[in-house]
Amino acid sequence: MKIIDKVNKALEDDRCFWSFEYFPPKTEPGVMNLYDRIERMCDLGPLFIDVTWRWGGKSSDLTLELCSVSQTVYGVEANMHMTCTNTNFSLIKNALEKAKDNGVQNILALRGDLPDGTVEFDPSVGEFKYATDLVRYIRQTYGSYFCISVAGYPEGCLGPEDIDRDIEYLKAKQDAGADLVITQLFYDVDNFLRWVDKCRKAGITIPILPGIMPIQNYGGFKRMTDLCRIKVPEEIWDRLEPIKDDDQAIKDYGIEVAASMIKQMQSAGVRGFHFYTVNLERSTRMVLEKLGFVPSVNEVRPLPWNPSLSEKRAGENVRPIFWRNHARSYVKRTELWDEFPNGRWGDARSPAYGELVHGVQVRLTAQQAVRRWGTPTSVEDVNALFVKFCRGELDSLPWSDTPLQPESKLIQDHLAEINSRGFLTINSQPSCNGVASTDKTHGWGPPNGFVYKKAYLEFFVSPAAIDGLLARLNAQPSVTYHAVNKSGKLLTNCAEDSANAVTWGVFPGKEILQPTIVERASFLAWKDEAFDFWNAWARVYDNDSPTAALLRSFGDEWYLVNIVENNFQKSSEAIFDLFAGLAQ
Repeated sequence: MKIIDKVNKALEDDRCFWSFEYFPPKTEPGVMNLYDRIERMCDLGPLFIDVTWRWGGKSSDLTLELCSVSQTVYGVEANMHMTCTNTNFSLIKNALEKAKDNGVQNILALRGDLPDGTVEFDPSVGEFKYATDLVRYIRQTYGSYFCISVAGYPEGCLGPEDIDRDIEYLKAKQDAGADLVITQLFYDVDNFLRWVDKCRKAGITIPILPGIMPIQNYGGFKRMTDLCRIKVPEEIWDRLEPIKDDDQAIKDYGIEVAASMIKQMQSAGVRGFHFYTVNLERSTRMVLEKLGFVPSVNEVRPLPWNPSLSEKRAGENVRPIFWRNHARSYVKRTELWDEFPNGRWGDARSPAYGELVHGVQVRLTAQQAVRRWGTPTSVEDVNALFVKFCRGELDSLPWSDTPLQPESKLIQDHLAEINSRGFLTINSQPSCNGVASTDKTHGWGPPNGFVYKKAYLEFFVSPAAIDGLLARLNAQPSVTYHAVNKSGKLLTNCAEDSANAVTWGVFPGKEILQPTIVERASFLAWKDEAFDFWNAWARVYDNDSPTAALLRSFGDEWYLVNIVENNFQKSSEAIFDLFAGLAQ
């Protein structure tokens, strides 16, 4: 979707909206951490995000990947930066074609800084001189396909003396086909409002979004404002000076300043605000909370996950529970699964089903992983790490990039207890019976509805304990299960083609929605990845170390099991009775 349509709808409804800007990190761990941050910040309800791109397209592939993943996995519209100075038509056209192929429909067209200290445009190197040239090229080549946003400079691109000339250039960008203006950061709200008034008098009618950057630290703030030639009101400098060595006080004051600026602009009729996050989360979150902008659960969770914006997956309303902790993995792996009837996801008989399209990896450097998980040398050591995760003393494991989910905290003591006995859980869900859809822990979907869940566990179990466990499960008529080892030996009491809904919702004027299921085909596709995480974890250590050998043995020998207690009227704790007296 073009973000200008979303902006115009918000303005028509006279409601405030916000967007976030990120830049491509320089390291692979940084990229992985940014994905986690984008996913969390999507819960703040941004209208869109945008991702920067270095001059000459040096980050173009990563910028495009960040935009594409944000849309397909995290369900948020992405705006891809594109700089054009000293670049040629072929590079720009190739980037635009890739964007189109990946469903990215929004471009922020910029001139960009000249490379390597160059001060003048070199026509022998590039075929674009100004952002207007890029806007015109995109519009003439692709018609109305792309939404084109452009930069605005309330304090002049190079200084106050450039303001009138910059407004002329901005009008030219609009005339060339621009849809939207996003301004450079500023701290003088009165000056911004005067500049907007001058733009309107000059015939600029497209929406203008002010750029907001919460102050994060004194040194970085001073460097950024000097580099961008930003005028900072003396009052701000006066407040910063006595606290410039106190990072927390600086951040807190930065939140206060940003919130105050937005309130002033809001009073003047401004409704959209663009946050320069510098890839940080807390300050932006705190500003939105301070303003009361953070949306309620039902506004951002129409399903128990953020819906994908990929055209191929736009109508997707069912997912298997196995990939819940790895949404990006699930969407990437299944993007090209063949279509099949029933509105789910692809024929499990297709050779494309379950194809591994990316390598399993731990989202930490080796040093970070060792600091977090140590060097386990026994089964008991590994059990203890899983227990710590369940108790909130560890914020991640290879199977979960984020801490224990809020709903699983309701059963964390029971989870910790079975993990201490060697049943290593990687996914869990408590039951609930008709909880309000607006409930902060269980809720999803529109208001005035009710949600239901069956208790669910997924875990690794040793081959020595599998027979005793399955005997216990087979004696319980309300329990269904699947168990599989790395080689694919499957043990189950479920029919081959059955799909078991483990989450559903009942809402006014709608059919019953069943968004989360357990089924054999997707479980077997997931099991390859689940076992591979043991090897990925082992690769953190020396190949011939006792720790690496131990972790590989889990993947090579243990079983992956899922259990559903289908009697959702039972308490969440009832599923743990199945483990009474059992041990590895």
